[in-house]
Amino acid sequence: MRTRSPDLKVAIVHYWFTGYAGGERVVSALADMFPQADLFALVAKPDALPASLRSHRVTTSFLQKIPGSTRWYRHLLPLQPIALEHLDVSGYDLILSSESGPAKGVISPARTCHICYCHSPMRYLWDMFHDYRRAMNPVVRTIFSASAHYMRTWDLASAARVDYFVANSFNVAARIRKHYRRESMVIHPPATIPNAAISARVDDYYLVVSRLIDYKRVDLAIETCKRLGRRLRVVGDGDQYKRLRRMAGAGIEFLGHLEDSDLHHCYARCRALLFPGEEDFGIVPVEAQSFGRPVIAYGRGGALETVIGMPEGGFSAETATGVFFPEQTPESMAAAIDRFETAEASFDPHFIQSCAQRFDLPRFQSSMSEFIGHCLEEFHRPHGPVALNTPALAGQMQ
Repeated sequence: MRTRSPDLKVAIVHYWFTGYAGGERVVSALADMFPQADLFALVAKPDALPASLRSHRVTTSFLQKIPGSTRWYRHLLPLQPIALEHLDVSGYDLILSSESGPAKGVISPARTCHICYCHSPMRYLWDMFHDYRRAMNPVVRTIFSASAHYMRTWDLASAARVDYFVANSFNVAARIRKHYRRESMVIHPPATIPNAAISARVDDYYLVVSRLIDYKRVDLAIETCKRLGRRLRVVGDGDQYKRLRRMAGAGIEFLGHLEDSDLHHCYARCRALLFPGEEDFGIVPVEAQSFGRPVIAYGRGGALETVIGMPEGGFSAETATGVFFPEQTPESMAAAIDRFETAEASFDPHFIQSCAQRFDLPRFQSSMSEFIGHCLEEFHRPHGPVALNTPALAGQMQ
């Protein structure tokens, strides 16, 4: 979907291009809307850019010149604010920043409208600060704690440089309100898999698709399936790979990174997706539902916006897309799996797939185009931008 005003000078600022996940998917969708846009990032791996972005000019910060920066960029946290502020976006009419790592902190002139699409205020500074600290050794913890205090001060200050916020979920909108004291428009990201087909055959395995890092809680899915004697396939790589392999039993299969066609096959044939972590939004459950497969999810965070839970005490699931469990314990997750298996035959793959279409690409681009148009019109009025909680822009687009 291409937007009007092709003469509009647009900069899209992303934190880093080192892989292709939800944040990069949003950037691709925005870049498709604005084919004239230039891209900016702290660091970028050329081979990590999807084909849809390679026609755009990409500018990186001075961090790109540091040896190993595209691998160890997270360890350069204290340098990231100054690196962002050195990116020159002064020649643009519209800045669209994609925020999860730092991206919104660029400095722009007063005539430039800055809209931030926020996947989440940085988790390691705010909501999950203590979780990250606990996972560090004492030396790293001390350094991280000192730099995190400075980064929080800068992050709060940089939020004032944004004219309008978009949140990827109501969950994230609450975080923006809590940490930045700003209102935001909720526009869910594009998350469905186009042309996903419902399989006539379902195999006897549960599925996890995730980076193998602490807060994703893949260990919980493994431990639960071990206790229940259920087969589990784990798709993904990460720092926790060796630890998770050591704790896995005979029925746990690690598939590593898969190409899209193989991943889609796993989605289509699984009994259900297991989603044990708390996410800002969570694209993986929507991808699974694109193939008509149910989701067994921890009942916190973005999953509450993407999964329709089976009613408590119910034995039928014709109008549900999954089952929630209330606590991140093997006992709670096992009880949810038992509930799912009791009602497994009554889940309707076609209903599940239809529900996932709420998160398709055309809906995202249409909502973003409308919102950006509102913002630009409001921004260039003589009295300037207004807060999102005023009547002119109140509400949420879904």
